[in-house]
Order: sequence, then C-alpha cells, then structure tokens
Amino acid sequence: MTTAKLGISTYAYFWQHSDLVPAPLDAFAMLDDVARLGADVFQICDYAPIESFSDEQLDALKARADALGVTIELGTRGVTPEHLARYLSLAGALGATVVRSMVNTATHRPTEAEAEAEALLRQALPAYEAAGVVIALETYEQVPTSVNLALVERIDSPSLGICLDPGNTVAALESPADVVARCAPRTLNLHVKDFAFSRRDGWVGFTFAGTPLGEGLLDYDAMRAAVDPAGRGITQVIEHWLPWQGDPETTVQLERQWTQHNLEYLRSKNS
Repeated sequence: MTTAKLGISTYAYFWQHSDLVPAPLDAFAMLDDVARLGADVFQICDYAPIESFSDEQLDALKARADALGVTIELGTRGVTPEHLARYLSLAGALGATVVRSMVNTATHRPTEAEAEAEALLRQALPAYEAAGVVIALETYEQVPTSVNLALVERIDSPSLGICLDPGNTVAALESPADVVARCAPRTLNLHVKDFAFSRRDGWVGFTFAGTPLGEGLLDYDAMRAAVDPAGRGITQVIEHWLPWQGDPETTVQLERQWTQHNLEYLRSKNS
C-alpha cells in the first residue's frame, strides 16, 4: 500500500509569519516546525520572500529540508512564461516537483481572454515537462472551475493539472462536491482545509471561515475517495482559514492547535 504524503502550507502559518506577531517565523523556522510535526512536505505558497532568496539561501534551505527529511513544494500566482520560468528555477534549487499557481493575478487577468492564458501556459510548459515539474492551477472563486478545467484539458500536458481546494469555490456559488467530482481526474495537488458558515451578530448575514478538519462542511472522505491521493502520489497539504482572534498570543496558539489537529485527522484517515 502506498503511504499518503501529508504536507503543511505556509497558509497554516498565516498569522505566525505575519507582521502582526512579535517574532514572525521565516521559511527556515516554518520548515523546522513542519519537521517537528512529522509532516512529509512543506509547501511554500504565496510567500513573497522566497523570490528574493540568494543562491546561498536557497542552498541552505534545501540542505535543511534534506537533513530533516522534508520535501519542498512551491506556490505562486500568475502564468506568464517569465514568472513561471523563475519558479521553475526555484523549484530546481529546492528540489520541488510541484508549483501551484493561479491564472489571474492582481494586475493580470488572462482568463478574460482564455486564448491568452492557454498561449502563455503552452510557452511555459515545455521546460516544466523537461524538468519533471508540474504546474497545478488552483480552484478558487475568481476563475470558474470550468475555465481552469478547460485550460488543463485543451493543453493536455502531464505537467499541467489542478490544485483542488473546493472551499475556495463556494464564494462563486460552486458546489464543493461538484468541483471535487469534476476536478478529481485532473488533480495533481490537494489543499485540505475545512470550512463552515456561522451567523453574524444579530443573525444578519453569515461569516464563511475555516474550522478544524472534521467540524465543517468539507466531505473529506468523499474527496479522498475521488482523488485517491495515496494511490496517485498526490500530496495532501494542510491550510487554514483561521480568523484573527483579537490578539497575537491567542491567534498563534489556536493556529498551532489547528495544524496539530488537522495533521492527526489526516493521519487517522490515511493510516
């Protein structure tokens, strides 16, 4: 039986590496904590400092990961060939074989003309294919799942697939169960976070936020069955949508508790 690969994202350290805490964690400290918790993978996702790391810093991070027995994955946003080439270089330095991305950025929305997004990805992919690195386009509310899937299916490259995160699509009124069913065959990376609605004060509207795994609306068992991450060698990466708890100490403590709980939950489901 293939062993499930369990990972932790920088998004599980969202507050711990933010400027809102007295001593923000850097990439090395987060990596050390991933190893302490016994996870297999550290996904450095939407973490801007990695782009300015020197060759020496990248070598040191790779050496630390190797010594700790942790594999690194990367995450960014954008599909321009220049940007993806930069992340392929980072992947090579860090031994990463997965680069999660999103088609749109704050300043570039090629999904408004899908042919542009397709052309950009086709330019970037040959180098990824040659290097044995995959690009996983994440499901989220700004890009309809149908658009992400259409790009992946038209290009039909073994180095292009989906990063499945069904919670992200709720804001676009897409059903998580439907997104899982449609994306499972093309999934190359799996983000695992639970989510729920709660009533606002006075019962006027709702808040949609994260919960510990098993306490919200994510049908994890169905998602795992559809994707078969262990059988297909797909990493399951823990993320959180933890609201700020009013002060750094309380927020950091709860963030750590959620990570520990979620990792134990995944182990119980994948043993």
